[in-house]
Amino acid sequence: MKIAIEGQRLFRKKKHGMDMVVLELINELQKLDHENEYVVFVKPDEDTGALKETSNFKIVELGGGPYPTWEQFALPKAAKQEGCDILHCTSNTAPISPGMPLITTLHDIIYMESISIFKKGGTWYQKLGNMYRRWNVPKVVKISDKIITVSKFERKRIGDFFKIPEDNNRLVAIYNGVTEHFRKIDDKTELDRVKALYNLPDNFLFFLGNTDPKKNTPGVLKAFSEYLKKTGDDIYLVMLDYEKSALDKILSDIGDKGLIDRIILTGYVVNTDLPAIYNMCRIFLYPSLRESFGIPMLEAMRCAVPVITSNTSSMPEVSGNAAYIVDPYKPEEITEGIIKLLNDNDLRKELIEKGTEQSKKFSWKNMAIDVLKLYNEVYNNHHTK
Repeated sequence: MKIAIEGQRLFRKKKHGMDMVVLELINELQKLDHENEYVVFVKPDEDTGALKETSNFKIVELGGGPYPTWEQFALPKAAKQEGCDILHCTSNTAPISPGMPLITTLHDIIYMESISIFKKGGTWYQKLGNMYRRWNVPKVVKISDKIITVSKFERKRIGDFFKIPEDNNRLVAIYNGVTEHFRKIDDKTELDRVKALYNLPDNFLFFLGNTDPKKNTPGVLKAFSEYLKKTGDDIYLVMLDYEKSALDKILSDIGDKGLIDRIILTGYVVNTDLPAIYNMCRIFLYPSLRESFGIPMLEAMRCAVPVITSNTSSMPEVSGNAAYIVDPYKPEEITEGIIKLLNDNDLRKELIEKGTEQSKKFSWKNMAIDVLKLYNEVYNNHHTK
């Protein structure tokens, strides 16, 4: 069996959630499967060391213009030329004429649930991407042999939205994992290196916010502002990869422009530096409005950090009883959580211990084993007909 895997963004320098998931899948498949052949299709970019070829894994750098034309035309043509038996598209969208059996990973359908190009929040790039997904995903859902999603919550959401019956085994939930380098770090030299590199303070909360409205950045900033007003604490909020102009606008909207003095913007952080930041923070804030899974919660738990997250979507499912749960639409609950976790050492210790155990339930190896089973199932279904 020869399997085509779409890894379009794997060579870009600034990789994000979906990119890391497919990268981990390929890394684990390279360890697990030495029988089948794989062709990974990527767009040319600067981080060519992100992925290595092996005896049965070939990497094809494929041009073909912007994302939609690359995916709709260049990808299926190249997969056919390589003689592939199955195409696995990993990042929510896929060719509508793949020319072979198709497996699609549908991380979420947030863009299907509410979308307007004029809606407040998010960049134009994000909005245009969501318009493409709204056109593409309904068609892809109909033609995919298997649809992989990442939580039971999201499976039900997708099933309800597209009217796929609960007992239909075309739609499968396979949990994400946690990368092994997320762990408790005792090496002071490593912690000091990362602290100096990103100009981190001694005392800080950590928030992985971005301009996507689902990340609830205004709510987190309101909660942090209120915490400082209530306590006068000498503490900072560290945020990754966020533009100061976008932050200034939110602070103006919430009526606390002075809060900028208590926020550290690190710029983009490479994934291998993230564990040290988790290790140094006091609390990890993840009170999103909507998530399909929530890998960062588990990363923080692996690093022995207490987590504040939401009572919505997949977050209770993934965090189990190992996080402090809030209503993300109520900033005052986030504020209360910060106060409790910074002052109640017993609660703090309890959540750290539970988080360590909860994070052990998720692994990339298990994810890859389940995906490989689907490859075999789809291949066998088409070659026994």
